[in-house]
Amino acid sequence: MIELFYWTSANAQKVLIFLEETGVEFKLTPLNVGKGEQYAPDFVRISPNSRLPTIIDHAPRISGEPVPIFESGAILLYLAEKYGSHLSADPLIRLETLQWLIWQVAGLGPIGGQVVHFRNYAPEPIDYALKRYGAEHDRLLAVLDRRLQGRDFIAGDYSIADMACFPWIFAHARRDQIDLDAVPDLKRWFLAIRDRPAVQRAYQTMFDFTGSPVVKNHGMMSEDERRILFGAHAVK
Repeated sequence: MIELFYWTSANAQKVLIFLEETGVEFKLTPLNVGKGEQYAPDFVRISPNSRLPTIIDHAPRISGEPVPIFESGAILLYLAEKYGSHLSADPLIRLETLQWLIWQVAGLGPIGGQVVHFRNYAPEPIDYALKRYGAEHDRLLAVLDRRLQGRDFIAGDYSIADMACFPWIFAHARRDQIDLDAVPDLKRWFLAIRDRPAVQRAYQTMFDFTGSPVVKNHGMMSEDERRILFGAHAVK
C-alpha cells in the first residue's frame, strides 16, 4: 500500500494521477502547508526537504521495511518501475520519457511556479519578475507544443512524462493565465488528458479530501500562511 503525503500542489497531483491511472491501493495523508505541517519532525525524517509530495511504500519489493520517497520525479519513476506501468520497456522510448520527466522537474515546474507566485501571491506587482519568468514560461510551452506535433503523448504511449507535465499546465489553465490557442498541439494534448477518467478522479479526490478547489491569491492568505509558505522558514 502506498501512503501519499500531499496538499493541493501540482507536484502532488502528478503522483495522485499515477495512482488513479494504475488502480494501486493507496492512502491519502494531507499536510496543510499553510499551517506549516510539513515542518513537523516526524515528517522531516521521511522528507528532509520538508516538501510535498512524499510517499511511503508500506509493501516495498526492495526492502523488508517501509520505504519513504520524496521528490515527485523520483516518486513517479519508483512507482513506474515497481508496477511496470507508464514507462516503456523500449530503451529509446524510456530514455525519451525520462528526458521529458526531468525537463519538467528542472524547467517547466520551477519556472511555472515562479509565474504562479509573482502573478498571484506577490504583495505587489514586480514588472521585471513578471516579464522574466513569463517569457521563459512561454518559451517552455512552445518547446512542449513542438514536441507534441504529430504525437498524442510526449514520449510513446501515455507515460509518467505526461503525468508530470499536465498538472503544471492545469495550474495556469484553471486561473485563465495561459493562452492555449497559441499552442494548439499542447492544447489538444491538454484537453485529452484532462478528460481522462482517472485524471478527473484524481482532482476530485484531492479537492474532496482538502475541502475546496478554490484558487487562492495574495489577498486571501493570512500573514502566517504567507510567512510559512514564502518566508525563510527554517527547519529546526
